[in-house]
Amino acid sequence: MDQSTSSTVPESLVSRRVVLGGVATVSLGAIAGCLDGDDEDVPEAIEIEDDQDCDQCSMRIVDHPGPAGQAHYEDPSDVEIEDRPALFCSSLCAYAFTFTNEDDAEPDVIYLTDYSAVDETVEQGDDSLVISRHLEADAFEDATGLTMVVDSDVEGAMGASIIPFGDGDDADAFADEYGGDREEHDDITQELVMSLMQS
Repeated sequence: MDQSTSSTVPESLVSRRVVLGGVATVSLGAIAGCLDGDDEDVPEAIEIEDDQDCDQCSMRIVDHPGPAGQAHYEDPSDVEIEDRPALFCSSLCAYAFTFTNEDDAEPDVIYLTDYSAVDETVEQGDDSLVISRHLEADAFEDATGLTMVVDSDVEGAMGASIIPFGDGDDADAFADEYGGDREEHDDITQELVMSLMQS
């Protein structure tokens, strides 16, 4: 019997098994990494109830158009909120609140309305175009994953608005139609927010 032939086949099989085993190990490691990641500690978005007032400006949230927001803190009492997320009538109020309180506490997550996840409408309001309001839990997305259209012709609860989209192409299409600048979450500064609130 030819020993060289019989040893070649097992060596080939072992090499294939080593490769497949390595792929499986890497895949399991990636899955474990996802399961062990920080995301498991981030609270989920909640529905904003009809009787809720904005924690920044005190306006009744349901009564106004445009994106809403919520900021979840490990200890809500650090920002003078009791046993719930801080809730906002607008993306501007969400950012203004977190900037104002950043020396006391950082939120675990900020959620804003994701207009890529809802059937939004833009219509003529009293003085300007306004975008629809969506307060159900699944309308919100982590702000860090959203692309913002800033200072378009479409307003929200506070007038000038930051309108978020989970899909960058949706943000581009919106800006093409209604104007505004495209910004990422990390580009939103306190100065920008204050300038929009005063415009």
